[in-house]
Amino acid sequence: MWNRPWKMKEGFAIGISLITVGVLLQLTVGPVAWETFAWPVNGVVMAAFLTVIALIYFLRKRVYAFLFLGTNYAAIPAMALAVVLTIVMGLTIQRPDGEWFSNMLSFWPFVLVYMQIALILGQVIINRAIHFNWKRDIPFMLNHLGLFLAMTTATLGNADVQRLRMIATESLPERRAVADDGMVKTMPMSIELKKFIMETYDDGSPKRYASVIKITEKSGHEYEATIDVNKPIVVDGWKIYQYGYDTSMGAESKISILELVSDPWLPLVYAGIFMMLGGAVCMFVFGRRESEKVRK
Repeated sequence: MWNRPWKMKEGFAIGISLITVGVLLQLTVGPVAWETFAWPVNGVVMAAFLTVIALIYFLRKRVYAFLFLGTNYAAIPAMALAVVLTIVMGLTIQRPDGEWFSNMLSFWPFVLVYMQIALILGQVIINRAIHFNWKRDIPFMLNHLGLFLAMTTATLGNADVQRLRMIATESLPERRAVADDGMVKTMPMSIELKKFIMETYDDGSPKRYASVIKITEKSGHEYEATIDVNKPIVVDGWKIYQYGYDTSMGAESKISILELVSDPWLPLVYAGIFMMLGGAVCMFVFGRRESEKVRK
């Protein structure tokens, strides 16, 4: 083992070593504290990570371990371990305040393995970009760049996600919203409940509930909108969801509980997903053309 060229067993050894280091970090420093990566820290980390990827690539001929990162012998074990950890994540209940397997996004082994995959993706992307072939590499680049973008921005952007609750009351504009930790935040808009709507089944259970609200933006622009469950509206970068109401009053409720969510990195995550979809479409189109050429 560890005789050059390294093969699959060395790849698994590296991955298992990362998991071991992750467990030790979990035991000593606790879970990953993503809140410390809020903007602009996550932007600096992203820039530093891209710099590390570039340095690893350009030093690969001097450091054999760096060269190994760009091979399938490193990629396949890393993906296999990531799949195992992701399956564990899917089989366990995830909680924001959970520990170890119950909060995998803050579980050091999970984070380190996915960092390794991002490093490998970076090496592959740079190498293919340097030797780019328009006819052959467009689907490849879209898939790999999209996956890299979605992975990194979803992870680092998690620190900037805000989820707040606001109680909108009839005839009383409200600007304050409360986070899960009790912190009060003043919003860039005011919201006033104009009408609460409830439709029920024959047994009296709620069939639909929604709120007609009046929104006054920071600019002074005013308008009304209806918010249904799972049908939010977007105001100044915030998605506003129907969350609850005064259950003791039912259809006569004079308040509406709204959830306000801000996720500024989400467009980058979506961009990565759409790039992967575009790559899949390109693979289908180009593959069909190649098969037609073979038939002719």
